Amino acid sequence: MNLFVGNLTRDVTEADLRELFEPYGKLSSVSIVKDKFSGLSKGFAFVEMPVKAEAEAAIAGLYRKQLKGQSMDVTEARPRETRRPGSGGRGGGKRR
Repeated sequence: MNLFVGNLTRDVTEADLRELFEPYGKLSSVSIVKDKFSGLSKGFAFVEMPVKAEAEAAIAGLYRKQLKGQSMDVTEARPRETRRPGSGGRGGGKRR
């Protein structure tokens, strides 16, 4: 089960999240989403736990828990939306 962890401060590390989630069960992966230009955290992460019951226990136990002065949002991650190829980026208009 993939979990969304939001409302994180920029100084939260993947090690911090591992330490917080490991008491609830096995972790497949932990990844903090970072800005591709600055490398700074965008304030959210994804934690993947292979056992659904353990993931649900983590959600119940960690939702709104304080981490470095911020109360975290921990929920089941929604599936990524599929985008049409070429949808995004520049607007239309006639090129010369």
